[in-house]
Parts: sequence; C-alpha cells; structure tokens
Amino acid sequence: MSFISVSFLIFLPITFCAYWTLWRHQRWQNLLLLAASYVFYGWWDWRFLILILITSASSYASGLLLEGTRRRRWVLTANVVLNLGILAVFKYYGFFIENLRLLFPNIDAPTLNIILPVGISFYTFQSLSYSIDIYRRQLKPTRDVIAFFAYIAFFPQLVAGPIERATHLLPQMLGQRRFRYDEATDGLRRILWGLFKKMVIADNCALAVNQIWADYTDMSGLTFVAGMLLFTFQIYGDFSGYSDIAIGTARLFGIRLMENFHLPYFSATMPEFWRRWHISLMTWFRDYLYIPMGGSREGTMKWMRNVLVVFLLSGLWHGANWTFVVWGLYNALLLILWRYLPMRSVLLTFLLTAVGWVIFRSTCLTEAADYLQRMTTMLCSFDFGPITYGKRPLLWCLLLVVIEWLQRHRSHPLQIDALPPVVRWAIYYALFFVVFFARGEEQAFIYFQF
Repeated sequence: MSFISVSFLIFLPITFCAYWTLWRHQRWQNLLLLAASYVFYGWWDWRFLILILITSASSYASGLLLEGTRRRRWVLTANVVLNLGILAVFKYYGFFIENLRLLFPNIDAPTLNIILPVGISFYTFQSLSYSIDIYRRQLKPTRDVIAFFAYIAFFPQLVAGPIERATHLLPQMLGQRRFRYDEATDGLRRILWGLFKKMVIADNCALAVNQIWADYTDMSGLTFVAGMLLFTFQIYGDFSGYSDIAIGTARLFGIRLMENFHLPYFSATMPEFWRRWHISLMTWFRDYLYIPMGGSREGTMKWMRNVLVVFLLSGLWHGANWTFVVWGLYNALLLILWRYLPMRSVLLTFLLTAVGWVIFRSTCLTEAADYLQRMTTMLCSFDFGPITYGKRPLLWCLLLVVIEWLQRHRSHPLQIDALPPVVRWAIYYALFFVVFFARGEEQAFIYFQF
C-alpha cells in the first residue's frame, strides 16, 4: 500500500480512529498497529509477510537467548547470518550469478525467479540493530512479543525508513501513549509537506528525467544539465517526502520517529552532506560498521579503508547493480579528498553530489559515463542550446529551495505557528490546492526498490 494511494487514504483514518479508541489499553493498541502494519505490507503481496515474520521471530528469539546463554557470540552470529542471508538471496543472488557467469561462462548455476520484497533492506537493518544492541549490553531484551513485532513492522516507516533503532522506537511501543492535539496537527502538516515534495516536486521531475534519459544522445548541453539537476531534486523530493509522510503519520499515533534528512543540499562540504542525507542509514553504518572497524582512530590508511568499506556497502545496499557500487566509491573518494583539501562551498558540494546522482540514476556504467562525457563535452564547447524538457519542474525546484531556505531553522517548513491563523490556513489551503492540481503523473517511491 502506497502513501499516495486511495487505499491508504481510507486505511489511515480507520486505523487512527480505532487506535485512539483503545487509548487505555496499550497492548491492544500495539496489537492493532501490528495487524494494520501487516495489512499495509501484505497489500503488495501477502507472501512478503512470511519473510518479515521470519525476521521478527529470529530477532525476538535471539534477544532472549543473548540474555540467557554464555554463547552470546554464536547466537548473534546465527541471527545476523540468517537475516543477511535472506537479504542476499532475495536482493543479490541474481546479481552474483550474473557476474559469476561473466567470469566463468561454463558454470552451471541455477537461476531463481523471485520478487524483491518491498523494504527488505530497511526492516532487516532495523531488526539487526536490536540484536547487536543487546549483545553490546546497550539494551535489555523485551518479552513483549506483540510490541516487538510491532516495532519491526510499524507501517509508517516499514518500507522506506527511517531505519529506527530499538533503543528509540521500542520503548515507545512498550510505553503508554496519550493523544495530543498539537502533535497530531503537526503530524498532518508534516504529511502535507511530504505530499508536496513527492507529488509536485518528485513526480513532475520524474517525467522530465525519464524523457531526457530516454533520448539523451540528441540533447543540448543545458538539457543534460537540466536532467542532472532534475534527478537531484527528484530523488530528494521522493525520499525525503516519504520520510516526512512517515514521520507525520507516526505522530498521529503518538510516536516520534527520527529525522532522516536535514536540508542536505545546503551542505557546504561532502562530510556535512552525509551527515544530513539518509541520516538513519548513515548513522547505522557508523555505529555498527565504521566505529567497530576503528573509525578514524587507527591512522590514515585504516581510516581510508573504513570509509571505502562503508560507502561501497552503502552503495550495494541501494541495489544489485555496479552503478550503485561505483556511486558509493565516488562518494568515498570525495570524502577522502575533502580531508586533504578542506573547503566550504555549498555550490561545489551540490554540483558534486548531482554528478554522483547521474551514476545512481543510470541503468549501467556505460550509460553513466556516456551521459557525463556528452554533457561535459557540450558545455566545454559552449554548445548550450535550449532546454528541451523540464522547464516547469525546474521552477518548482526553485520554489522548494526558497521555501526550505527561509524555513531552514525549523524542523519542517510548515511550522508556521507564529503567523496569524488566517495566514496559516491560507498557506495550508494553497499548498493543498497545489498538490491536488499541480501534481505530476504518479510514480512509485524510488526507495521501494531498495
């Protein structure tokens, strides 16, 4: 079930009303959330529920075993191998076999015709953080199976994050929630802003990006640039828009999710960008991979190795394609370069990030190289030409930049409580009008594929 579907428009108010009817009974609220989350997830394909049940059950059991056995390392290893094994089979098996056959053409390896379950990378990492935190004695295992399963499957952030930690979300599942009008109204404002970013920014950009990429060999230099910029805003509007809707929806149920984006395109350095973009994933890699490997404490060479490992795995996390691996390598090299050539430039950081998104968007490395080479050649030869596609979406992107800059000190741009009520409601209605009448052709959320 998608946030921008009619079914979700019906599903959300029914779940909301039923949930707060049970406000005196926290366990029944969790049971309702769990059932609603499984309906939400099973809406795509009921078979996906089998995998999330396996992940939830194995992580719940491992938590209890980690508390009651001396073979703690074996228990943790077994749970990590099981869950990463499931992820590897469903997400990377085909990629691995395809590349194995390129190296060894005569190899007889079976092909699996399987569907990639939506959001498997997100809930796998979320479940692993629970086991690892218990192993590190940073968290006590819970015996409330309903609360734990609801923590893994909580529908607002289930399929595209934020990737929550058990230390943050699980206590909220175990605690009593009270309805607060100000929390709920702010949640609705956050949802409205997320819908604007997704339906007006991302979906309008997507149409132009698809047109440019479909026939980029016959485009002007400025159209190449427009395609790069439009995808830069498409992926931001799409993914951060999802996070806004998820955070706002969770607040309707009295639950706070972590922030996943913090105005990343206003970053003045690449390290700063990666502290602001997909925060839940990057902090996950920092806490469970980068720091355990030594971080920056063990000399320059090991620090460089750690950065390369983290970003190569981050690229691979996004998908089974060499473009994602090279995109991760590209960002790792930029981070390393920034250590030795420290500079602060929002424009330079933005442009380098946009170049990386060309690699990310391309279907193969040849296409990425061809796109960047043609764009560079045309610009260097002053062959600018007119922009063929995307003029209107670029204006929407400019509007987004202006609004976010003016509201950069707020957690989201619709925190406008200081304005007179008539002005606030005029803004809400205007934004709703824009979302309804200026929305682009509906596109699936990009991060559903990850």
